[in-house]
Amino acid sequence: MRPADLKTTRRAVRFDRERLSIEDIVAIAHGEAGATLSDDPAFRAMIARGADFLDRLLREDGNIYGVTTGYGDSCTVNVPAELVAELPHHLYTYHGCGLGEYFDPAQTRAILAARLASLSKGYSGVSVELLLQITRLLDAGLLPLIPSEGSVGASGDLTPLSYLAAVLCGEREVWRDGAQVPAAEALRAAGIAPLRLRPKEGLAIMNGTAVMTALACLAFDRAEYLTRLCTRITAMASYTLDGNAHHFDEVLFAAKPHAGMQNVAAWLRSDLPTEQWERNGKRLQDRYSIRCAPHVIGVLADALPFFRSSIENELNSANDNPLIDPDGERVLHGGHFYGGHIAFAMDGMKNAVANLADLLDRQMALMVDSRYNHGLPANLSGASGPRAAINHGLKALQISVSAWTAEALKLTMPASVFSRSTECHNQDKVSMGTIAARDCLRVLQLTEQVVAALLITVRQGVWLRQQANPELPPHAAITRMLAELGADVAPVQEDRRLEPDLRLLIERIRAKAWELYV
Repeated sequence: MRPADLKTTRRAVRFDRERLSIEDIVAIAHGEAGATLSDDPAFRAMIARGADFLDRLLREDGNIYGVTTGYGDSCTVNVPAELVAELPHHLYTYHGCGLGEYFDPAQTRAILAARLASLSKGYSGVSVELLLQITRLLDAGLLPLIPSEGSVGASGDLTPLSYLAAVLCGEREVWRDGAQVPAAEALRAAGIAPLRLRPKEGLAIMNGTAVMTALACLAFDRAEYLTRLCTRITAMASYTLDGNAHHFDEVLFAAKPHAGMQNVAAWLRSDLPTEQWERNGKRLQDRYSIRCAPHVIGVLADALPFFRSSIENELNSANDNPLIDPDGERVLHGGHFYGGHIAFAMDGMKNAVANLADLLDRQMALMVDSRYNHGLPANLSGASGPRAAINHGLKALQISVSAWTAEALKLTMPASVFSRSTECHNQDKVSMGTIAARDCLRVLQLTEQVVAALLITVRQGVWLRQQANPELPPHAAITRMLAELGADVAPVQEDRRLEPDLRLLIERIRAKAWELYV
């Protein structure tokens, strides 16, 4: 489909004062939806009232934080009237000191959408034109190059969001069709006039939690899918190990009323009918990585509603400072730029997700070890006869899984407890929310690598178990999953390089290629 056709067929997410969902931001991030500013006259009049009130206040009173004063600890510095118009441009200029990898295009679209959401609440004193300029960038595919490092998460994401402010004004660089282009050139080619920021607009763009919130939306989307995929892998691992399906009994789980954990157990019951278990020689109690899998995956499953609430509340908040009450005509000084809720959610999420990696790492260790896999070949090698001596199956893959798991576990130290006093002790207690969100995304990446390796493992394990116990075919859901995996990954009969298979499976995971437990 051509880009022009895509714009006409994808859904539009409307930005106004109505509540947005994580899914709205994720859809914009992945190009599945566009962003449109509400054209409702009452909404646009409400936005304009805030900017007009600030203009009048500036004329009549002449003393507004961040408009006629310096920023942060410099709030005691008065700005001469003739220099007020230059102040917002100095704000984004001196914050242009980010480093690290640039956020990728999907993350950048999410950041723009999250900032637009906050400014659309009508408490930031910005113009309608500023909001429209953000939608123009998204619509034209002009994405600011935003370095990922340099935010302490209060006063919000100042340094990374300065790159958005600069691009709105035709400065710095953008991604355009995968290439880095000067923003002035890109805006000119798209027919977009650079903004000249109004007095508070630089502060309104930068002083907020848009970066950490956008990353949290993307993290939630990935974590939610992993709860289902790790459950399906567990079912396939249990079948591979000739396990005990009674471990997931409904009455058993009714005795421990964690709803998310109970859902995971129910999913496992749907994959592992207990009637297939009734035969001699089975182990009475499977090892913990199988028997306790609902309890491990269930922690994340039960935490997801809390994470959603925290992330969506932040997404739907006005989170800059000061806020402007356009109807009561007041300037309200506070600390809504503080990202503590996102920091806590991301620290919690990365812990729960890393535990999924650890669970699957233990499951793989059982499956590849001939002492524990109940009669299957060592390392799940598919070679037979004389050639079995030179084939090593999944031996190296298991080492890589251990490496990825260890790195994920290492990153579970909470970022939110590492507050640093900054900016002449004005920002003396900060959230570290953006660091927590970046850590969470890295843990998700590592865990998805583990999941990709386990998909190869259970595909191999189920295939070998079917040969070893043909009288015990897997349930339909596992059979279907095996066929779907088989379209991408052949059985490992002769040693081969598995990196291409892993990379393909990671793409499938990110695309949510398998429909699970509908």
